[in-house]
Amino acid sequence: MSEHSGTRVDNARGPMHTGSGDIYINAGPDPRESDRPSFRRVADDQLAWLRQVLVPPVGMGNARSRLADTGTVILDGTPGSGRTSAARVLLREYHHDAGVFHELLPGEEGELPLTHPDLVGSGDRLLLDLSAADSVRWAAAQADIPTLRKVVHDRHAHLVVIMAHDGVLDSGLQHYRVEIERPKERNALQRHLRVHGVPHQQYLHHVQSDPTVEDFLREGRTMREVADFADLVRRAREAAPPGDGFAQWCATARKAQADRRKDVAALVARLRESPQRALLITVAMLHGAHADVIHRATQLLLRTTGSPPDNLPLLQHKDLAERLAEISAGTGPDGHVRFTELDYDAAVRAHIWDHLPDLRKHLGSWTARSVDLHDPHLTRELRDALVAQLAGQYLRTGHGAGLASLAETWGSTSAGRARLEAAAVQALTCGLDDPVHGRSFRERIYQWCAKKLPGAEFTQVLIRVCADVIAVSHPDQAMLRLHHLARRETGSSPARDALCTLIGTSHRLRRRLIDRLARPGRTPADLYIFLRVGDPYPLTFPYANSRTPVEEAGVQDSLVTCWSAVLSQLPQGTWQPYVERWLHTASVTGDHGDILLDLLVAAAARCDHRRGATFAALYASARDAERTAPGGPAHATATTDRLLQKISAAQGLGPPTELPQAEPARGTEP
Repeated sequence: MSEHSGTRVDNARGPMHTGSGDIYINAGPDPRESDRPSFRRVADDQLAWLRQVLVPPVGMGNARSRLADTGTVILDGTPGSGRTSAARVLLREYHHDAGVFHELLPGEEGELPLTHPDLVGSGDRLLLDLSAADSVRWAAAQADIPTLRKVVHDRHAHLVVIMAHDGVLDSGLQHYRVEIERPKERNALQRHLRVHGVPHQQYLHHVQSDPTVEDFLREGRTMREVADFADLVRRAREAAPPGDGFAQWCATARKAQADRRKDVAALVARLRESPQRALLITVAMLHGAHADVIHRATQLLLRTTGSPPDNLPLLQHKDLAERLAEISAGTGPDGHVRFTELDYDAAVRAHIWDHLPDLRKHLGSWTARSVDLHDPHLTRELRDALVAQLAGQYLRTGHGAGLASLAETWGSTSAGRARLEAAAVQALTCGLDDPVHGRSFRERIYQWCAKKLPGAEFTQVLIRVCADVIAVSHPDQAMLRLHHLARRETGSSPARDALCTLIGTSHRLRRRLIDRLARPGRTPADLYIFLRVGDPYPLTFPYANSRTPVEEAGVQDSLVTCWSAVLSQLPQGTWQPYVERWLHTASVTGDHGDILLDLLVAAAARCDHRRGATFAALYASARDAERTAPGGPAHATATTDRLLQKISAAQGLGPPTELPQAEPARGTEP
C-alpha cells in the first residue's frame, strides 16, 4: 500500500467520502447526529480495510518474525514500497485488551522523550515513523532507540520503526532491520479489485493483457498510485452503462487521471451567468447528492455571494435537467446528480479555488449555511463530505491556518447548532489527518486548549477533537490538552469526563496524569480532577506481571501529595465520598487495602496545621462508610479498626506501621 494510505471504511453504518468522486447517500433525516460512528471505530475499520488490500511486500514475513522474537523491528525500504502500511498492519496483529496504539512524535507538545520510561505501557503498540526525518532528527532518534527498545521489551510491548531510507543505521541496531520491497504492482492491483467487489472473472485475464493497464503499469508505480487507480476502476464500473466491460472501465479510469485543467477552464469561461457557475460549483462540492439538495444549495450559494435574484416568471425558468446539461452533468435514475465524466468534480473544485480566490471566503460561509439546511436527503455523510471537500482545498494549497481559523469561527458560533459544531470537528479532523499539516494542527489545538480561553461552544469542539480524533493515535497529547480544558471548567464537566474516559484505557496514562496533578502549581480544579482519576479500583488492578500501580513508589508519592492537598484545601463534604470509596475498596482488596489506608493516613499526616482535625475527619468518614461497605459490617468494622491503628501510629500513640516495600518508580510496568 501507500506511504500515506487512503481512507476506506468497511462495515460502516453509512457511506464515507474523503476525496473526489461520487457520494452515495441513503436518504433520511439525521437531526441529532445520534448515529455518528466514533473516530476510533472508523480508524479500526480503516485498518481492517488496509489488512484486506495489503499484498505483503517482500520482507513482510521476516519483519513479522523479528517483531515476534524481539518486540522491535526497524523497517527500511524505498518510498512507495508500502512501509507505513506494513508497519500499521504488523502492529494491528498485536491488538489485545491490554495496551494502546501510540504513534510516537518526539519533540511535539505533550510527547515524552523517547528515553522516558513513562512512554511505554504494558502491551502498547508503538509506531515511530522517521521515513521523512532529516539527518539531524534521524541521528537524534536513533541514539534513543536502544533505551526505548529495552523498555518495550521489559513491558511486553511492540515497537515498529520506519527508518529514513537514506539513513545509516548503527551496527547495534542492524539485527532489528528488515528491508521492505514493494510487491508486484499487478498483484496489488488485482488484490484491490477483488476487495472492491469486482468479480475475478471480469478482471483476472484482462489485468495481464489490457493495454490500458499495461500503459498504467509501464512506469514504476507506488502502492498509493495503484490503490488510487483501482478505486477509479471501481467507480467507473459502478457508473458504467450495462454492457461495458473491464477494458472500458480501465479506459474511463485512465482518462480521469489526465490533466483536465484546460477543459475545465474552457467550461468555466463559457459559463458567464452566475446561476450557471453556482450550479457548477455546487455539483462539484456536493457531487452525488440528490437533485433537491443541489437545487437548494445552489440557490443558497447565489444568495451568499450577493447575486441578484432571477426575476423571470417561474414557468420561464430553465428546468434543472437543462441547466445540468450546460455544465456536463445529469441526474441518474436514483435522483442523484453527477458529472458525466469520472472524477471531473475534483478538477472543477481545484480550478474554482485556484482561479476565483475572492470566492473562497464565501465558500466557507456557504458551507456553514449548507450543513445547517434541513432536508431529508442532507445526511450526516453528505455534510461531512462537503466540509472535507472545502478542507481539501485549503490544505492542498497550503492554507492550513485559514482552515483552522474557519473551524474556530464555526465552533464559536455553534450554540444550538449541532450540525455546525460537527462541521467544525470535521474541519479540524481533516487538518489533523493531513500528512503535511497534521503537526501544525496539533500545535494549534494545544494553544487553544492551554493558552486561550475558548468559549463554551468551541470548547466542546476541542473536547470532541481531542477525545475522539487525537486520542486514537496520540493519547498522550490528547490527555494533556483535555487536562488544560478540564482545569478551567465550572459547572458541567465534559472535559473532565472525557479525560477520565481516556485514562481509563491505560494504566500508563493514569499514572502520567496523577504525576502531573502532584506537581507544584496545582489549582483547585486539579484537586477535583484528582478525585475522579484517583479511583482506587484501577489503581489496585494488576498489570500483566501481577503488580499494581498503587505498589509503585512514584505513584504512592503522587497519591499522597494529591490527597494531602485535597484534605487540607477542600471541604470535607466534597472529599468524603471519595475517601469512602477508598475505604470500601480497602475492605475487599487484601494487602492492597493496607496500602490504600497507609496512603490516606500519610496524606493526612502532611496537613501540618490541621493534622489532628484531619485525622478525626478521616476516622469519622470511616465510621460513616461502614453503613454502605460492600463486604458487610464485619469487613467494614475491621477496616475502620485498621485505619484507627494507623492513625494512632502516625500520632505516636501506637506501634508504627509502614507501607509495604514499594516497587521502584516507573520501572515495573511490563
